[in-house]
Amino acid sequence: MRVAFVGLGIMGYPMAGHLKTAGHEVTVFNRTTATAEAWCEQYAGDRAATPAAAAENAEIVFSCVGNDDDVRQVILEDNGVLQGIPEGGIIIDHTTASAVIAGELNAAACARNLGFLDAPLSGGQAGAENGQLTIMVGGDEAVFARAEPVMHAYAKAITLIGPAGSGQLAKAVNQICVAGVLQGLSEGLHFAKRAGLDIEKVIGAISKGAAQSWQMENRWKTMVDGEFEFGFAVEWMRKDLKIALQAAADNGASLEMTQLIDEFYAEIEALGGRRWDTSSLIARLEK
Repeated sequence: MRVAFVGLGIMGYPMAGHLKTAGHEVTVFNRTTATAEAWCEQYAGDRAATPAAAAENAEIVFSCVGNDDDVRQVILEDNGVLQGIPEGGIIIDHTTASAVIAGELNAAACARNLGFLDAPLSGGQAGAENGQLTIMVGGDEAVFARAEPVMHAYAKAITLIGPAGSGQLAKAVNQICVAGVLQGLSEGLHFAKRAGLDIEKVIGAISKGAAQSWQMENRWKTMVDGEFEFGFAVEWMRKDLKIALQAAADNGASLEMTQLIDEFYAEIEALGGRRWDTSSLIARLEK
């Protein structure tokens, strides 16, 4: 297919590459021109000067940027995707943003006879690079059916959750759960240290039972060693938790633990850990 990708960050860059490798014609746009040039050199693709230009003739336009304001800029504002994408095309926003902006984009797309999917990601940089992302999608079933095969270029699991906005709300659930697991793991490891236990043996035992998690399997060792210069950054998690907390304020959900953990992450930022991995929650217990 003829596709465009807007936003070549740590996720978008490899995702656009997977689309090119899968045989699609890919045109990219990135606000930092040097990054787009590097991508084109690596993947022999094309770049455009604006999101609108990238979207011209595209059957699907993907975006993966920073937040709601960035999404509005590259899709809705002057020289945005909506000014270039042909009638009948599909816009897929992979940004972790709010359900509110997803609703705005869906309404704008429908008014122009376009399809729209909000499709936030889970799996991090490694998942993007390895083409093993998990995608939670909100939108119309018929639009999803057209787009799903294309997204499999970089995803291992893609689930249509419900109408527009549902993907973003599902991502909020994901981040709520991840934050809770990491806080529990941090306290467990901290307790094991203070108790003088052989932590490797403890993890070997409990990771085979009900306490098992991806975070335990992949992060316990670096957490114990105080290594955090990698992975999903604390500042990004705080952005996502802010979205979840705002949505909870709107729908009446009680997120007491999530609110508390967000405050713990603020302490990590104060320790200089703004770009540390989210598993750095343990650092505030051992300072």
